[in-house]
Amino acid sequence: MTTSPAPATRLPGEVRRTAILAAPLVLGHVSTGAIGFVDSVIAGRHGTQTLAAVAIGTALFWLPVVVPMGTLMALPPTVSQLDGSGRRGEIGAVFRQSLWLALALGAALFAFLTLVVHALVPFGIDPGIVPGATAFLYGIRWGVPALTLFFCMRYLAEGLHWTLPTMLLSAGGLVVLVPLGYVLTFGALGLPELGAGGLGLASAIMLWLQAATFALVLRRARRFADLELFAGLFTRSNRPHWPTLRNLLATGLPIGVTVLMEGGLFIGTALLIGRLGEVPAAAHQVAVNVAALCFMVPMGLAEATTVRVGHALGRGDGAGVRRAAGAGMLIVLGTQSLSAGALLLGHEFIVDFYTRDAAVAALAASLLLYAAAFQFPDGVQVLSAGALRGLRDTRVPMLMAALAYWGIGMPLGATLGLGLGGVPAWGPPGMWVGLIAGLSVAAVLLGMRFLRMSTPARLQWQLTGPHPARKAE
Repeated sequence: MTTSPAPATRLPGEVRRTAILAAPLVLGHVSTGAIGFVDSVIAGRHGTQTLAAVAIGTALFWLPVVVPMGTLMALPPTVSQLDGSGRRGEIGAVFRQSLWLALALGAALFAFLTLVVHALVPFGIDPGIVPGATAFLYGIRWGVPALTLFFCMRYLAEGLHWTLPTMLLSAGGLVVLVPLGYVLTFGALGLPELGAGGLGLASAIMLWLQAATFALVLRRARRFADLELFAGLFTRSNRPHWPTLRNLLATGLPIGVTVLMEGGLFIGTALLIGRLGEVPAAAHQVAVNVAALCFMVPMGLAEATTVRVGHALGRGDGAGVRRAAGAGMLIVLGTQSLSAGALLLGHEFIVDFYTRDAAVAALAASLLLYAAAFQFPDGVQVLSAGALRGLRDTRVPMLMAALAYWGIGMPLGATLGLGLGGVPAWGPPGMWVGLIAGLSVAAVLLGMRFLRMSTPARLQWQLTGPHPARKAE
């Protein structure tokens, strides 16, 4: 394990490398987040009921999607460590197995979205919202298999330090969705007015176009020609191989559950607020969409940090592991300062883009002040989680996330928001206090975990002890 970095790889150089790697990821995530912005704006222009329906439909869509997204996050640290340790020739086989995993996850999600609509009424969602939310989910479910395949191809490219396709294809999806979503929602060019269902169908079409284009890019990319990524994909030798899939799941499934814990906190909050009526649901959708756009920046930085940490670990550079995490943390503290300031100063201006409803706008603007309060803990927790993924340390972070988000954040938010246990009901602001609490606890726990796991002794054990995906802690 090396300890003395060359001058070019000291902290300023690492900051520069991380920023270069992360920039396309951030822009790609912002483009992906802007898809939610487009959906919300189009739905809001169509009507408050449509916006509320898209809010509930989006929540129930992302609830299952975060599981395969997180599970397939096992790919970047896996391929970056193989590349860093000089085992590049093994990457193609791992990728082909991950494609089978992505297809299986996509099929499971399609089934879930088909069935979950039957739970809307029993859950207590406002009856006026249910038809639109159902139509949205029935439309977008057709794009789920494409989305899981897209994640798989994207994480391979990112793990090998090629992040440009993520940015370009995410932006391209936005270009497709804007006109297509408008046409199918409002009805134009001879097509019927489909409302929320039109947005779901437009999103599905966009997802398939993205996946098909990414496959073509990878197949023709010279930098990956030696990997033979799609060679003999349907031959006997490349059929699903359980030992390889088991190793991917051992690392990735805890990541998927961890992401579900955080995403579920926001999704559960949206569903509980949906019980309060159309205006609270619509206002929450506006505020959470803005918060999600802000989150795209630290999320991209966290993914870049995962790759940099994994590559350093693969080449046996312990100092490089800590330097990669430190660089990511420095950048994320700066970006979160900017986003918090923008929300504090521009919350009323921002909501004007989403809705003309005065009641929705007033509540959404107040919720953005709560979003400003969790910018720093949100950035710290996602960056720390990304650094830990680079070490393939995923099981204990999963338990920490469960405690922070569901042991503290959700109970506190539900108690304050709905007035449980005799506590006066705060409504949506109370739910957002729970978000702040959960993210803050996660930031402390995950930050401390990385400090512990990145000591020289721990990093040495990573290289000489049991396989990281199977370690006990």
